[in-house]
Amino acid sequence: MCGIAGYIGPRNGVEVVYDQLKRLEYRGYDSAGIAYPQNDRIEIVKRAGKLTELQKLLDEAPRDSRIAIAHSRWATHGGPTNENAHPHFDRLERIAVIHNGIIENYLDLREELLAKGHTFKSQTDTEVAAHVIGEEYTEGTPLEEAVRKGVQRLRGAYAMVVVSKLEPDKIVAARNASPLILGIGIDENMLASDIPALLPYTREVVILEEDTIATLTRQSVHITDLDGRELPLEPIHIDWDIAAAERGGYEHFMLKEIHEQPQVLRQALAGRIDEKNRVRLEQVFSEHVWTEIDRVNIIACGTAYHAGLMGKHLFEKLLRLPTDVYFSSEFRYGDPVLSPKSLAIFVSQSGETADTLAALRLCKSRRIRTLGVVNVIGSSIARECDRTIFTQAGPEISVASTKAYTAQVTVLTLLAMYIAQVQEMPGVRVSDAVAELVALSEKAEVCLKLEEQMIKLADKYKSMPLCFFLGRGADASVALEGALKLKEIAYIPTQESPAGEMKHGPLALVQPGVVAIFGSTDSETRDKVVSNMKEVQARGGTVIAIVTEDDAVTERAADEVIRIPHSKMDFLNALLTIIPMQLFAYHVARLKGCEIDQPRNLAKSVTVE
Repeated sequence: MCGIAGYIGPRNGVEVVYDQLKRLEYRGYDSAGIAYPQNDRIEIVKRAGKLTELQKLLDEAPRDSRIAIAHSRWATHGGPTNENAHPHFDRLERIAVIHNGIIENYLDLREELLAKGHTFKSQTDTEVAAHVIGEEYTEGTPLEEAVRKGVQRLRGAYAMVVVSKLEPDKIVAARNASPLILGIGIDENMLASDIPALLPYTREVVILEEDTIATLTRQSVHITDLDGRELPLEPIHIDWDIAAAERGGYEHFMLKEIHEQPQVLRQALAGRIDEKNRVRLEQVFSEHVWTEIDRVNIIACGTAYHAGLMGKHLFEKLLRLPTDVYFSSEFRYGDPVLSPKSLAIFVSQSGETADTLAALRLCKSRRIRTLGVVNVIGSSIARECDRTIFTQAGPEISVASTKAYTAQVTVLTLLAMYIAQVQEMPGVRVSDAVAELVALSEKAEVCLKLEEQMIKLADKYKSMPLCFFLGRGADASVALEGALKLKEIAYIPTQESPAGEMKHGPLALVQPGVVAIFGSTDSETRDKVVSNMKEVQARGGTVIAIVTEDDAVTERAADEVIRIPHSKMDFLNALLTIIPMQLFAYHVARLKGCEIDQPRNLAKSVTVE
């Protein structure tokens, strides 16, 4: 969740790595710092707070170096203070280290080092790691060898980058679990914790594998394993437009990404549907495998978990395939009962979510088939799953996920259609369902035209003390995601549940001023939902209903009505309701003056457990 940057080449490295950190701000952070070798020493400049605080220090004295590393930290060990900010020195201040992840045995190592006379200036595990590597950096030992020996004493997750005053012509990086990307240039090389930070400088990148060491100079990049054996350098070309990682004229990344959803829907389907509306998924298992699977376990966190709930609804209703959805953080500790014929699906935007990755490794240890639904190519989950379907959503910058959710649900829907097609499910007309899926992007564009209405509603209800999000069936699953958006960025408490559960306790929270947003897109449950609306109104609450354009019933029960295009698949109607919910949350947050793209206490990619 922290940002890492590094550069070596003819440019001013301090300026380059600062620019890289700016492009990584979406990851969430509470302090930042830069280290660069100069005049037989390493200079470190760091400060708690936003990058603007670091910039003030840089403005006081211009700094110029051909090599630099930088870090934006999200506090884990020790609070967000100047002392705890990265980079950190070793004992003799010969090397400086930045690090993402958590060193699990840092307390044992710290005690060992204290007994040897080491002193520490911070509370961080990273400073301990710096001292460990420093101990290995003896006379005649190359920096990369010291890093290789040092990290073998560490236990946990890390992406670590090191520079030395004794060898100011190289950067050494080590990776285990936390992501690290190398950028290959001409007479320059660089690294970062995510691809957007590299795009202004190069399109050729290397996804550093786990348990590897990379050594960067101006002219070369070498990668070895932890035993020192040279590994091949295999760059991949990134064809993202730089504008895809910028705001594109929108006030916030979140709003840009909400508006990208029609295109994301098209991208998620691209190359996966033939001219006869049959599904082609070459990334998944052979057809005979789908006749063996007797249960599906979907494992994810946050927004991806909510996408998984939509997958469960579809898999069970369409395929009659028993499906469970687990929080990744709880999966391992519940000692799950896993059928040898089951399939575990891991949903993650970044592909680096630590809890999800841990659950994946548990399933692999039990020889369960694994399938990833991931956005980031080359990510850990994408590489470690038996098979992976990429959502093809492009970079998502805002911490609050929007287009990733739409893409994840679309891919899970496509997968369900594929299974139905392979198994020739009776009563399921795959071509008709796929046609509805193809038409969804145009309907999403219509939903975006509701923005003016959502602005007015946001202005009217921005001071609400509590907001319910309710629905039945698939609408209930989408309600969870709608609630998450409002609480994430507008900091308004929410109560979300299936509408029928409201009267089993949550109804006690309804009073004048409370708003309830109902998804009501399923004709089979419409009458029941209307009854639930009346229950809210009877206690003084305000009802906002999101309905399909053909619904002439619900509007008579609601205080405010939002109409979306109608699909022949109620499941897809429910999915479309997330767009007005996202717009409502965004504009409430904007009108309240909240920091939308980087909400407090949150980070984009949660790479620690």
